[in-house]
Amino acid sequence: MVNFTILAGGFSSFIASYVFDSDASTLTLVTKTQTGENPSWIASHPQNTSVLYAVNEISPIGNLQSFLVGPGGGLTLVDTVTSLGNAPTFTSPLSSGEVTAMNFGSPNCSIVATIPGDPLRFEKDSPAVEFPVGDGPSHPHMSLEFNDEVLVSDLGADKIWRLVNDGAPGHYKVQGQIDVEPGSGPRHISINENILFILNEKTSTLTAQEIPPAPNGTATPLLANVSIIPTNTLNATFAAAEILISSPSENFPDPLIYVSNRNLGPEFDERGDTIAIFEFTNGTGTTQRRRERAHSREFNTKRQTSGQDAFSLNLVAQVFTGLKQIRSMNIGPVGTGGDEFLIAGANVDGGVVMFRRADGGRNLIEVVRNEDTANRTSFVFV
Repeated sequence: MVNFTILAGGFSSFIASYVFDSDASTLTLVTKTQTGENPSWIASHPQNTSVLYAVNEISPIGNLQSFLVGPGGGLTLVDTVTSLGNAPTFTSPLSSGEVTAMNFGSPNCSIVATIPGDPLRFEKDSPAVEFPVGDGPSHPHMSLEFNDEVLVSDLGADKIWRLVNDGAPGHYKVQGQIDVEPGSGPRHISINENILFILNEKTSTLTAQEIPPAPNGTATPLLANVSIIPTNTLNATFAAAEILISSPSENFPDPLIYVSNRNLGPEFDERGDTIAIFEFTNGTGTTQRRRERAHSREFNTKRQTSGQDAFSLNLVAQVFTGLKQIRSMNIGPVGTGGDEFLIAGANVDGGVVMFRRADGGRNLIEVVRNEDTANRTSFVFV
């Protein structure tokens, strides 16, 4: 029997703990740990899964919290610090030991230092990073560490801010930006090698481009710009939410992109939101199978690069999930075979669903659904 413990944040006053038995195909809600209000996004420490971080997505000032994860997924609150802004939607620990908090309702974010040797306790003097938007809109939504920068997708300003450390731990500044198409609304981002993939909420598109040199290198042309919206649906408006790129493993050798589509109405497809699956090539080791698929798929954008194969980004599946309002997804850990599974949840209806990745990850098959509690918006395997 292989059991996986999964923690799930949400718009509530608790973080839920589930146990997934992959042999019995059961997903059991085992505990609810009371937290601050709306722990909508949670993230594990990269080297220590007994350390968990969460944001409290509240107004006018949100919080960043740390928890000790006990046996069975129970949590103990250790520390809380202000996010210095309105309604933080995302947190991520950095390799430096700092932890980010993205304030969606304010033109700023926090990168909070932790006490040396104790990742559960925050320093209290880390200042906010202010984004230079003037009177324009700003909705920082996600942070991603890349080399010596922290990239921040700003859904309101249509920019990817480039942050660097400004001396002491917890002190950062904006050194530059990557502009995106006005009105696109970059929500979440991911990087594979030097390719930046941007999931745009307002246009429901997935774009790919090479990362320009810091701090403000010449904008690179798009390698791809594709719709993520499913065809043959009712008169519904969709909005992009989350992007994952799978890590290659023995059983799943090709990295694949999973993006979630939130069905916003005004008419709703009873099949629920979709998870769109894309495969891509960037000129470094394309398999024959992927080459064959690249010639047969409709949503295919290519650019020939000097001395390399063509870049391609191809839709391979649209999986209807029975979920309404997917916010986050997560793939299980590679080392324990957990990458066979992908978990997603509904902020409104449909509960939490564990899927099995089939056809090398190019399809998702529902294994088990749990509807014991609603409003689950982010997931962590521990």
